[in-house]
Amino acid sequence: MSKKSHIIFRDTKYKRVEIYGEIVMEQTKEINIEKMELLLRTVCFNIKKKGREILQDFNITPPQFDALQVLVDEGELTIGDLSSKLFLAPSTITYLVDRMEKNCLVVRVRDDKDRRSVKIKVEDKGFKLIDEVVKRRCTYLEETTKKMNLNDKIKLTDYLEMMTSTL
Repeated sequence: MSKKSHIIFRDTKYKRVEIYGEIVMEQTKEINIEKMELLLRTVCFNIKKKGREILQDFNITPPQFDALQVLVDEGELTIGDLSSKLFLAPSTITYLVDRMEKNCLVVRVRDDKDRRSVKIKVEDKGFKLIDEVVKRRCTYLEETTKKMNLNDKIKLTDYLEMMTSTL
């Protein structure tokens, strides 16, 4: 039996139950965290893969897009702050920002209070790019969930919000 098959079908268990003095085997369903992990990993992988395909149409690399998203979500950040949030070396972030600045997605701005501090600010073109990519990703999600009814989509969203709140 393959590892994948083993994980997928491992959630079906049997227990011995006595009913009116007779021993019977009863099938039970148990939560299978390995199956949940596999399914979540598969969903994440496929969404990430499609996201990278979408980015190819916008002349931006996945690390640049990640940096741009953080800047849109967090506001102006220094190279050091952005480096910490993305878990990348400051030199790598400097290179990403150089490329994004060249493409007019961001601009470096000196802090008025501390002239030594330089923050990265998202330009209008950067905001528009994020909006367009997110629209394309949403279209992809609509396509992948079109077989789900509205109640299932609402439940899925609720469950994802629940999981996100614990991260």
